Formats: sequence, structure tokens, C-alpha cells
Amino acid sequence: MTEINKMKRELYERSTPVLGRICLKLGFTPNMLTGISFLSAIVSGIFFWKANILWGVIWMIINAITDMLDGATARAGNMGTTFGGILDHVSDRYGEFFILAGIAMSGLVHPGWALFALFGMIIASYTRAAAESMGNIENCAVGFMGRLEKFILIIVGCFLELYVSKGHWLEIALIVVGVTSYITSVQRLVYTHKVLKDREKE
Repeated sequence: MTEINKMKRELYERSTPVLGRICLKLGFTPNMLTGISFLSAIVSGIFFWKANILWGVIWMIINAITDMLDGATARAGNMGTTFGGILDHVSDRYGEFFILAGIAMSGLVHPGWALFALFGMIIASYTRAAAESMGNIENCAVGFMGRLEKFILIIVGCFLELYVSKGHWLEIALIVVGVTSYITSVQRLVYTHKVLKDREKE
């Protein structure tokens, strides 16, 4: 699983610099894109709260794209900073809250499942952050499913909810996101334990 994640990360970092260079030419900075990503999450949450699934999804996609572009722009312009990385991670967590809170208040699903998915996403991210900061592990982005894959699941659930009748598709997507998030958190704990044990043997 770790090797697969490394390969995905390397492919992502090789394929996105061209997009980052385009953003630089257009005058965008990484922090500007982080701000746009944050605001788009708020707008998405508002549309979901109003039970407007289509526009909620559109702004959710904008959030995901700009979240990807801020890192690509930082790498393309050699503009990455520690604070920028922290700002990006904090903005992502707020974004997840606004989107999932909007879904929870929409009446489209049982709010408990939205909270179940939200806490799962946050605890998976927190487990990685704790491992990297307290455990001094360079990269703990291992696990069953990352943030982008979870967003894709929710988006697919939204489209199925719109165009396939009486399926409770969005609710099912939230349950899957929650379960896979908790699994990811456990996988990261197991990986962290292994790295720290191996470090003690050296």
C-alpha cells in the first residue's frame, strides 16, 4: 500500500507543474489559490444546505481543483513555505467541515451519517499530522483512501442522487467515506508504529 501511495504521489508531482506554471502566468500565488479553495468550500456548503445538489457539487469540484493547484503552483514557482503548507492543511479541514455540514443540514441525508464521514476525514488527517509532527515521519500519506478519492465518492453519490431515483446514494457514499477514513486512520497508526519500531532498532 505504501509503494502504491508513493507512486501516486510521484505521478501527481510530475504531472501538475505545468498547471502550476499556467497559474503563475495568470498571476495566482499558492496562498491566493488556497483562499479561493477555502471560499469555494463555503459556497459549496451553502448550496448543499439549500439542498441544491448540482451547484454544491460544482463548487465542491472547484474546491478540489484549486486545492490541487495551490501545491502545483508552489512547486512550479519554488514558492513553498512551511506556513503555506500549514495554511493549506488547515484550510482543507475547514473546507471539509463546511461541505459536510451543508450536506448534514440539507435534509438530503440523515445528519448522523454526514457527521460520521466528517469526523472520519478529520481523524484520518489528524493521524497523519500527528505522525509527521510528533513522530518526525517524513510522509505518512499512506492508507486506503486519500482526500481526493473521498471527495470523488461524495461527488459520485451526489450525481447518482440527482439522476437515479430512490437510491439513498449520497448517504451510502457518506457511509463509505466514513468507514474508509477510519480504516485509513488505523493504517496510518500501524505504519507509524512500524516506522518508530524500526527506528529504535537502528
